[in-house]
Order: sequence, then structure tokens, then C-alpha cells
Amino acid sequence: MHPATGEELTQIDELATTGVWLVALLAIAAIAVPAFWRVQSAIRIRRAGERPMHSTRVALWRPAGRVDTLDLAAGPGGRDGAPLPPFTFVEEHLAGTRPCVSLRDARGRAWRVKWGDEVQVEALATRLAWAAGYFVETTYFVRQGRLEGLRDLTRASSCFGEGGVFQNARFELEEEMVIKHFDEHSWAWNDNPFIGTRELNGLKIVMMWLSNWDAKDVRDVARGSNTAVFEYPTRQGHREARYLITDWGGALGRWGNVVNRGRWDCAGFTEQTPHFVEGVDGEFVRWGYSGQRTADIADGIRVSDVRWLVEHVGALKGSQIGDAVRASGGTPDEIDCFTGALTARLDQLRMVARGVRTFSRAIASN
Repeated sequence: MHPATGEELTQIDELATTGVWLVALLAIAAIAVPAFWRVQSAIRIRRAGERPMHSTRVALWRPAGRVDTLDLAAGPGGRDGAPLPPFTFVEEHLAGTRPCVSLRDARGRAWRVKWGDEVQVEALATRLAWAAGYFVETTYFVRQGRLEGLRDLTRASSCFGEGGVFQNARFELEEEMVIKHFDEHSWAWNDNPFIGTRELNGLKIVMMWLSNWDAKDVRDVARGSNTAVFEYPTRQGHREARYLITDWGGALGRWGNVVNRGRWDCAGFTEQTPHFVEGVDGEFVRWGYSGQRTADIADGIRVSDVRWLVEHVGALKGSQIGDAVRASGGTPDEIDCFTGALTARLDQLRMVARGVRTFSRAIASN
């Protein structure tokens, strides 16, 4: 091995200098980019003003019924609520990151239909969140169908074959009597009427149970908020404001940062399952979760919050979870895989509720 020449030493020095500059630029970007989006979001919120509410009461959670009897294949819309063909095209939506159209079914109901890598995720996640008692949009996975009257399509044209045939679509019901507040008029994890309640902490647990890393809220509106407030008419002639998550597409894969997180990835979901619950410190639970707003989701959750949620979702059976995965387009292998991992995470919650404080990886993965 010969000593480095002067030219080689110069090249090494240049590479080292380049590396230092690259690290510095990445560090600056890591600070500047989030700051830019925070400022843009703050400007949009200020310009939008206060949310124009019409409701006399608010709600975050309501039990869906006796959990061990729920039909998770049908989901919150029930079997009679499923989209009924023939389907008639209404319009294409160009906002958002994925192809989307609106249509009407044989009963005249309006549906917003989307394609892409979030379709199965949203169908399954909404069913499980609904089973836990949280408000969700009525969602169905439709494996195949045909849309009549297609015209003037742009990016959604790639989703249709000859005669308007389509596959693997998410149908989301558009409830026309509901006043919906999105984006600048949505809500934040740290600013809502339910701060400190077991219902809000239960929703955070469900987010972690499903590995939903995409916890953006109104503070992130420049990049898109995943929270919303829907005002429903009541029998008394008033309105009830329901706080909910409207985008569950970042779930059921690996949690984490932009480099390693995923969706509809049961191998990654299963790999992280032993780290779902890390342990208990005093009255608070430690979680392995990380996402877009880790502290807002994972901090400050008490054992009593877990115990309350387990009272409502702990009786959920593996067969019901399997039905939900199947209804979301899961393959036989995915049905087995997601059922096993989701059940294992429920088992960890049950252990916390029973007073277990220390979790070994071997125990937590069983």
C-alpha cells in the first residue's frame, strides 16, 4: 500500500469539504422547510377567520354498538348502504394527489371515488376506527365495476378501461345534508373541545394501533389537514358538530419518518408490533410510535385511558378483523397477517388495562 499522493490528498480533502457542506445544507433544510410550512399554514388560518359553526353541541366519540357483534365487513354504512350499480359519472376532481371522480349510484346517492395506494388502507382503517366508537366517513372498497357517462377525463382516465370499467376503488359517501369544515376550519390535536378527555386520548391510541403516521391537523393546512368537523342535523332540529379524521391513508404499514414509513405493508406493520407498547411509567404509557406529530399523539396517555378504550374495543374478535381486511381487498395472506398483528396489538392494550407494566419483546409479540 503506497502513501497517498498530493493529488489524492487534495481529492480526499475536497470530498470531505463537500460532505461537510452537504450535512450543513441538510441541517438547514430540516429547519427551514418545516418553518416555511408553519408560516404558510398560519397565514391561511388567519385569513380564513373563525369556523362558521351552526351546532349546539359537539361530539368526538359514540359507541357503534356491542363490539363483538359488529359487522366489520359492511362497516359503518352497513350492507344495505353499499354503493349500488349502475354508476353514473358526475365530475372529475383535480385537487388532491390521486385520481378522483364523483358519481351517483342506482339509489341516487353521491359518492366520491378514489384510486391509488391509500384505497385499501382507508377501507380497513375506517372500519376499525368505527368499531372503536369514532366518527368516520362511510367507505367501501369496490373491487370492480363500470362507470357510465364518462367524459372529459384528465388524470383519472388511466383508472378506466374500455366501456368505463374500473378496478380497486374506494367509494366514500357524500352526505349532502351535512355541513363539512375542512382545511383552515378543521381542528388541531392541541386545540379542540376534548383536550384531556379519555375520548381524545382513545383516538390517539387508535391512531397508534393502526400505525397512522399522517397526523397532520389544521396547523399543517398548507400541506393538507387530515382533521375535519362535520355538522349533522339532529332530530330536534339542531346540529351536532362531530370531530373526526378524514384521511386514514397513512396507516397499516411502518410508522416513522419520511424515509422509512409506509402504508398497507403488513410485513413492516408486524415488525413494529412488538414495539407498539414499550412499557408503563407511573400512570403513563410509553409507546414506540413516531409520526408527523409524535408528541401530540403519544405523550400524556394514561393507563386509565387504555383501560377505558379496552372496555369498548377489547372484545373485538380476530374473525371480525379478518372480515374487515377481506372487505378492504386483502389477499388471504394479508388477511392472516393483518389479523394476527392487529390482534397482537390489542393484546398489548389488554395487558396494560390489566396492570402489566413491563413489556418484553417476546411477550409483546405474542
